[in-house]
Amino acid sequence: MSRDQWTFMRSEIKPEEVVRNRTRLLPPYKVIVHDDDYNEMNYVIFALVHAVNILTTQEAERIMLTAHLTGRAVVIVSPKEVAEYYQERLLSYNLTATIEPD
Repeated sequence: MSRDQWTFMRSEIKPEEVVRNRTRLLPPYKVIVHDDDYNEMNYVIFALVHAVNILTTQEAERIMLTAHLTGRAVVIVSPKEVAEYYQERLLSYNLTATIEPD
């Protein structure tokens, strides 16, 4: 395939098509952390930051407060395999975490 053919093919694929195809092939799942009566707030923030290493401390604090006030909070939305990975990580810190389709 020549460089010109490759450039033409790339220009034909629209970004929204890529997103639509990716969503169809890898449907998003929410990782949800639930409030509990035995983990301290600071520990939950610590666990969130360490289990989901893309979270900042401020994001983890917001997630913890949402879970504390409403009973649950979305931690991250990702493809199912990644969501399962983060759920297992949160469970390893003794947090209550579930996943569900977005």
